[in-house]
Amino acid sequence: MSEAGSSPIVPGSQAPHSRPVLWLISLVAVALSLFQLYSAGIQPLGLFYQRSIHLALIMMLAFLMFPVFGPRHKRGAVGGLIDLAFFAGAVITGGYMTLYLDDIINRAGFWSQTDITVGIIATVTALEASRRAVGFGMTVIGVLAILYAFAGPRGELPWLGEWLPGILEHRGYGLDRLVGQLYLGQEGIFGLPMGVAATYIFIFVLFGAFLEITGAGKFFIDLAYAATGRQRGGPAKAAVIASAGMGSISGSAIANVVTTGAFTIPLMKRLGYKPHQAGGIEAAASTGGQIMPPLMGAGAFLIAEYTRMPYLDVVKVSILPAIMYFGTVYLFVHIIALKQGMQGMARSELPQLRDVMAAGWHFLLPLAVLVWLLVMNMSPMRVGYYAILTMLAVAALRFAVWFFFVAPRRGEPVTGAALVQALKQGGLKVIEGLELGARNAVAVSMACAVAGIIVGVVGLTGLGLKFSAMMMAFSDGNLLLALVMVLLASLVLGMGLPVTASYIVLIVLVGPALTSEFGVPLLIAHLVVFWYSQDSNVTPPIALAGFAGAAIAGAKPMDTGFQAWKFAKGLYLIPLFMVFNPEIIMGGPLPLLVWTTLTAFLALAAFAAALEGYLFTRMSAPVRLVLLPAIVGVFYPSLIAEAAGAAVMALALVGNWIASRREAAVAG
Repeated sequence: MSEAGSSPIVPGSQAPHSRPVLWLISLVAVALSLFQLYSAGIQPLGLFYQRSIHLALIMMLAFLMFPVFGPRHKRGAVGGLIDLAFFAGAVITGGYMTLYLDDIINRAGFWSQTDITVGIIATVTALEASRRAVGFGMTVIGVLAILYAFAGPRGELPWLGEWLPGILEHRGYGLDRLVGQLYLGQEGIFGLPMGVAATYIFIFVLFGAFLEITGAGKFFIDLAYAATGRQRGGPAKAAVIASAGMGSISGSAIANVVTTGAFTIPLMKRLGYKPHQAGGIEAAASTGGQIMPPLMGAGAFLIAEYTRMPYLDVVKVSILPAIMYFGTVYLFVHIIALKQGMQGMARSELPQLRDVMAAGWHFLLPLAVLVWLLVMNMSPMRVGYYAILTMLAVAALRFAVWFFFVAPRRGEPVTGAALVQALKQGGLKVIEGLELGARNAVAVSMACAVAGIIVGVVGLTGLGLKFSAMMMAFSDGNLLLALVMVLLASLVLGMGLPVTASYIVLIVLVGPALTSEFGVPLLIAHLVVFWYSQDSNVTPPIALAGFAGAAIAGAKPMDTGFQAWKFAKGLYLIPLFMVFNPEIIMGGPLPLLVWTTLTAFLALAAFAAALEGYLFTRMSAPVRLVLLPAIVGVFYPSLIAEAAGAAVMALALVGNWIASRREAAVAG
């Protein structure tokens, strides 16, 4: 959801359009939003129907919104013809799949020449739409993935395979086989990333748009200011806490982003966080919801089943690591607030909580419905649908009370003409919300389409399984290196699999080696792999939670993905701490547990400060460099190394605090 009804900040968003094109943009955008509402709440569609129609309408909108030569050039005759050709390609991409789906399924593996031709058109069209809506970087990655699939002795480009290192070599694939994978199967353009975009990401982006046009956005902004305005970065801190609570029951990082993010991201932007920072904070916090008991995104049940431990025991040992993770994200939020000079506001400048609630308490109803339906385990797509209906019903009821009861007392009598005018304005508001939601979803949907191309190539070439199987061999007995290999393997697998599936595949492949060869306790091995399986939510180029945050924040998907990756660093460090300090999971003497917990929090705080170069005040480069070996010392399984590392970190952080006090005294 972007501020003030503006479209997302993406390439070409300020392009000059003629009046017919503007009308066509509105028509396609409204059609897309109505289609999504129909499929979310009235008649659910099959996988390929839903995704192909969604992608076709999104690409049509992209070619209308973003001219081929960029935002500062008029289309002209040549540009118009090129855009028309790609617009036709978008129609063909979705239309062919929708009209001939049964025939395509019956021909599975024995594609006709028409199938291949349309598949080529679809792939090229998706890459070009991504270039315009997302940026050149994502398109380059997609093209490189296609070239990699062609590289090999049996591929279209056998000479290219000679340049690949041994681990990356594969047989190579021809044009027909690759197009079948990317367009005609479930692992390519219409795979998991597009499924995510076409279902609950879109419906909650639309929910965010309706929040804006009904005035609920202003209510939540005022409410957040009244509650947290006196703190530095208050709404961002509230976002972290809310995401922990919502994520622990939602079962999906992306669903968490689109539900809580619809409220928290605009608040962060209003406070002063940049759009990509706001989206990244929400994505990192929402991903943490998947490691937060009691559900852990269904992971707690799987870990209990695999390790044959009671479910309650898995939940109990997962609480402390989850608190560590959210503490790290919270600290990043606080540091950014300090670094950018965000100040708490004076009480006199803030709205009064009582006045805000009196004026807009009814806007809490859609949020209550949303949370209640999520707790009732309804699908996020259907939850978004009912949240939108509730939002519209509340807005209509609010207007009816004002029109029929409040306005007459102020000398504005109820007349037929006034009622018709009010209904007309209400209809225009609804159309505005439908159009705004569709515009805001273009960038994230196109990013997911190209992510599907990467996923398809990973599945076709076996790249994910190669990484998983070979990483352990390359570690050569070094536990730290083995864990880094597991992290890389989880990232590659996460490109093509949901988090839960990625965890299952990876634990089957590397779990036995971690426990038998490296002596990692079974429960810790499962927790490490499960934590690392979350990283595809926040690690570019397939940062789906980051892309969802970008759609709501009106930011570039890749920029938001990198911010989410930075804020989620606890996702990488805390599993390492579990391995080298197993007592925080397996238990031990109380003094040892207290010491380990304190040093863990100290190390995470020092890491965040060193990464940002700021804690209480700016931190010099030499101090940041000294902190790095101190952090490593805390991870090292030696009491002397831990004590030395903790002492260095404590001295550095206390010194930074003293420096900030001196600066304040001088400034004062």
